[in-house]
Amino acid sequence: MPIRFSKRPGLVIYFTAGDPDLATTCEMAIAAIDNGADVIELGVPFSDPLADGPVIQRASERAVAKGTRLTDVLRICREIRAARAEAGIILFSYLNPVLQMGLEKFAKAAKEAGADGVLLTDMIVEEAEEYLKVMHATGLMPVFLAAPTSPDERLKAIAENSQGFVYAISRVGITGTQTELASDAKGLVERLRKFTKLPIALGFGVSTPGHVRAVGEFADAAVVGSAIVGLIEKTPATEAPRAVGEFVRSLCGGVKSA
Repeated sequence: MPIRFSKRPGLVIYFTAGDPDLATTCEMAIAAIDNGADVIELGVPFSDPLADGPVIQRASERAVAKGTRLTDVLRICREIRAARAEAGIILFSYLNPVLQMGLEKFAKAAKEAGADGVLLTDMIVEEAEEYLKVMHATGLMPVFLAAPTSPDERLKAIAENSQGFVYAISRVGITGTQTELASDAKGLVERLRKFTKLPIALGFGVSTPGHVRAVGEFADAAVVGSAIVGLIEKTPATEAPRAVGEFVRSLCGGVKSA
């Protein structure tokens, strides 16, 4: 089943779990949901986050330094699910922490914690046969990244093997806020539409209400990560849930009912 987005565009909000701390991560996620987020991407901090820009890299470093591990992220997932049963929750991780736990053990634990799906940034669809078997057996939705540089054959494989939604990245390179959306973002979404009826969420560089409105013209959801993590970085932990809630509410300005 696809993830349901209540408006167009829907909002997918990313957090690095454990930054500034685990309890605040849970509070911020709930604040985001209460202010319009449809899906929470719960990022597993990793010591070598090569696909991420400096903002999320620093968040990962802070969370790892505080001892945040995959088991902690699963506990926070369970707490968010218990508090907001209707929200979508995607576990966002590099492959290494999952392999360290063991793929089948991880999938079982993720399902029991209430996750809807998993996005592994460095799991490519061409090498995902065993991963997909475990995801399907556990009832978790695998989400893959689709890039503008991918040929149609690869986009087709990504679309056919994704569940919940397809994550289209607006540009190649690392994550980070941008002043404007990449020019080929719309073209990528249009290419993906040929291969899937799943919702398509666009991320990498989406950071303002204007970006979100622009994404809604051609995609089903906007993914906001670095802008949220950057806000958290400069906000005292005691004020972060309120600040995140207000920012997510501002992002919802101008969206339409689905």
